[in-house]
Amino acid sequence: MRVDGTAHPVVVIGGGQAGLSMSHCLTRLGIGHVVLERGRVGESWRSRRWDSFCLVTPNWQCDLPGYPYQGGEPDGFMVRAEIVSYLEGYAASFAPPVAEHVTASRLTALEGGFAVTTDRGVLTAGQVVVATGPYQTPVLPRVAERLGVPSLHSDAYRSPAGLPEGPVLVVGSGQSGCQIAEDLFLAGRTVHLAVGSAPRVARRYRGRDVVEWLDLMGYYDRPITEFDDPDAVRSRANHYVTGRDGGRDIDLRAFARDGMRLHGRLTGITGGLLEFADDLAANLDHADAVSEGVKDSIDAYIASNGIPAPAEERYVPVWRPPPGPSRVRAEEIASVVWCTGFRRDHSWIRVPVFDGTGYPAHTRGVTRWPGLYFLGLPWQHTWGSGRFSGVGRDAEHLAGHVSAHLAGQASKDSGYYVHPELLGT
Repeated sequence: MRVDGTAHPVVVIGGGQAGLSMSHCLTRLGIGHVVLERGRVGESWRSRRWDSFCLVTPNWQCDLPGYPYQGGEPDGFMVRAEIVSYLEGYAASFAPPVAEHVTASRLTALEGGFAVTTDRGVLTAGQVVVATGPYQTPVLPRVAERLGVPSLHSDAYRSPAGLPEGPVLVVGSGQSGCQIAEDLFLAGRTVHLAVGSAPRVARRYRGRDVVEWLDLMGYYDRPITEFDDPDAVRSRANHYVTGRDGGRDIDLRAFARDGMRLHGRLTGITGGLLEFADDLAANLDHADAVSEGVKDSIDAYIASNGIPAPAEERYVPVWRPPPGPSRVRAEEIASVVWCTGFRRDHSWIRVPVFDGTGYPAHTRGVTRWPGLYFLGLPWQHTWGSGRFSGVGRDAEHLAGHVSAHLAGQASKDSGYYVHPELLGT
């Protein structure tokens, strides 16, 4: 597909579930557009996930516009290849105008629209939807430079076979850290896990998947505007759990009982010793408390609505750490996997729509700059916004704004006007 010199009513940047959802909504409205994707459709699922990766939400939550999950395992959890196939099938269902292997490197404002600079030339757009997600740049702490052993970020981890023989240190206990630690542990590797403050949640409780209970209770539909501190909500770590082998809890205490070496947060390296904080017990207790608190909410919902559900015994810790900080000699570690998250990189967007933290200021994806939108951000509108379950509703919302913007342009003889003070960025 030709890119350089072309003009489009709408350019969608990103060809994952968010960008495809947007394309579907625009196609349905008959609005001309092009989708720019740096790799292939669903590239992040193809190249930035490990081999055993699977969804942590049940398949029935995959509900993209016009393409709900129709497979034979609605209560199962798609693995990486199945996720890619789902997105490929979605694209085939309506043939979106995707320009693959096109990387957007600069977005600037023009009078009446935008210029998008790519590695295949410059195109112009009346409106732009940025659907690149929140996970652009892997975060590696500076201490990584001092270890002297092979190390990689979680987005480059593929399988235990890709790491040198010997013990592995996994740093970070969010969803990626816990699942990668489990992947290595099940492969028979000696695993050290530096545990942070991420919460956990049970896979199932009182006869249903916890996700189903939370869905029934409206948790995925609660808008961010109902919270007192939206920024704090957006920065929360996701609960760790897994869909592996049909879905189960991730119980770090059970891993420790069975031989995994758990530590507190990695604080530094001194004299060849890796030093960990004395917060392991507190972090495990916090994760358990969050999980039990979710169960309390489910119990209350069941009782108030008279729902028949089997009783279930509550969780009892199977292991407790010894008191005090821990240390490990650096020579005892053969490799490190840093599960330390990502940071946003919107430096290529030269339009003043960001707040003091660099977060795009928006109302449900609509920015202060006419015609510029974001889609697929965590908690963009609800907890489901960054997931297969809710991104479609946000796309439909933005499609309405795109359509209204086009109608406003058409009503003005001289075209859409942008104040000169907003130009030249």
